[in-house]
Amino acid sequence: VQLQASGGGTVQAGGSLRLSCATTGRTLGMGWFRQAPGKARYFVAAISGSGGSTRYADSVKGRFTISRDNAKNTVYLQMNNLKPEDTAVYYCAGSSYRVLTSISLEYDYWGQGTLVTVSS
Repeated sequence: VQLQASGGGTVQAGGSLRLSCATTGRTLGMGWFRQAPGKARYFVAAISGSGGSTRYADSVKGRFTISRDNAKNTVYLQMNNLKPEDTAVYYCAGSSYRVLTSISLEYDYWGQGTLVTVSS
């Protein structure tokens, strides 16, 4: 399974972006992680295979929404009310055996990352 993330860019604080992650096959669970310069990679959001269950990091709850369109093999991350601290490279990831996990090691497949820059 290959993942291709897109949709990053530069936006002012308070703005919105929608990231997309196209996959070449189905995975059980999907997630988004982010990595700011000089920092570790952190969990952002995860979604179940059906899309009926989601999980978010506390820092993005109420601002970000993860969703998936299984007919298109695509996962989305809608990001609203963006803040400068959201600036990072965002990675989508797929797991063949875990659902709604925040642990990066439990994801088998990773996209190449897309850069999101939020200016103040």
